[in-house]
Amino acid sequence: MKKEVIVIGGGIIGLCTAYFLNKEGHKVTVIDKSDISFGASFVNAGYLTPSHIVPLAAPGMILKGLKYMFNSSSPFYVKPRFDRDFLKWAWYFKKSATKAKVQKAMPIIKDINLLSRELFETMAASNELGDFHLERKGLLMVYQTEKEGAYEQRVAERAKAMGLPVNHLNSSEFKDIEPYVDINAMGAFHYLCDRHTTPPQFMNRLLEYLSKQGIAIRKSEEVIDLEVSDKKVNKVITNTGVYMADDIVFAAGSWSSVLSQKLGIKLPLQAGKGYRIDVQNPTGITMPAILMEPKIAVTPMQGFTRFTSTMEFSGINQTIRKERVQAIAKGAARYYEGLQIPKTAIDGAKSGLRPVSPDGLPYIGRSTKYKNLIFATGHAMMGWSLGPATAKLVTELVSNRKTTMDIMAFHPERKF
Repeated sequence: MKKEVIVIGGGIIGLCTAYFLNKEGHKVTVIDKSDISFGASFVNAGYLTPSHIVPLAAPGMILKGLKYMFNSSSPFYVKPRFDRDFLKWAWYFKKSATKAKVQKAMPIIKDINLLSRELFETMAASNELGDFHLERKGLLMVYQTEKEGAYEQRVAERAKAMGLPVNHLNSSEFKDIEPYVDINAMGAFHYLCDRHTTPPQFMNRLLEYLSKQGIAIRKSEEVIDLEVSDKKVNKVITNTGVYMADDIVFAAGSWSSVLSQKLGIKLPLQAGKGYRIDVQNPTGITMPAILMEPKIAVTPMQGFTRFTSTMEFSGINQTIRKERVQAIAKGAARYYEGLQIPKTAIDGAKSGLRPVSPDGLPYIGRSTKYKNLIFATGHAMMGWSLGPATAKLVTELVSNRKTTMDIMAFHPERKF
């Protein structure tokens, strides 16, 4: 049965959901409070990362957060504040950050990432969006200290045990894989399973394709209320109109918790801010890499090199903290000999808010409170990587089909 579906949120999750729903003949309306030209889906590192098998809620992260709390330029920054929802989320995070829960989560994270990578590649092969950037060079995890090298060695061993190919490179072997720059590091682990893209290009191609397919995309339109009856959301009320549909999908990223509160649902979710610097002049960098000590991601995109970093918990805001941007520029320069990041690039830094669940797993599934409400949010730093997979799973829920993979671990009402 074909349905009318409203997707609230025009980021990578929402637009991919519209793409897959349209493929199955459903009538889709996308509503977003922005003009869909900025935010996390436009400023991320562009990675497809089956290698990222360890969730953010891992043992030791709480201590790191406390350590960094009063250093606003640290990679993992929590702004000191009294906020009841944040404190509750932090308590759930602490409960999730155990070895047993991480072990349980890793194969689930791997499987949904592999599914999403396959769907990205299928979309590329179809050429429906045009020849968008998708490279298969893998990802380097680059370290300067023995401590970080030993940590990544343990992750690499787990990845290999799960069937993910990874090689270790010493400092002299960098030249073979990254010939045009000198990297100041002890070594790196090369995950061959990963891919990288250029997010603004993909988002704009996807928007153009959806518009040509006749999908209604309501930009700069904010959902201000939701009307319910008989355990269903029967009206979506925006600042300019009223909409009705068979199914409603919450794919609004960090704002999904705000929407949920309108329905009396307390979705544990916090906005994790990240920053990006785009360098237009040639850098010589050809390989995507994560610089482990400062937690900086480096991506050679089409026409520029992107440097992204940080996880900042300071609430929902788009404030640019200059000290955090400077930390990215200085951190990258410590790894790449002679790297010059122009002041114009630093001044042009942008931020994006990533929706972070307490256990590092996304929220994908139907609500038990409202039978036509589906959640698709909470992806943290894997939102870009998991866009197509989340969209496929949501489409299967809308179509009342068995999902491609078991999604019980992603249930939006799971216990922490």
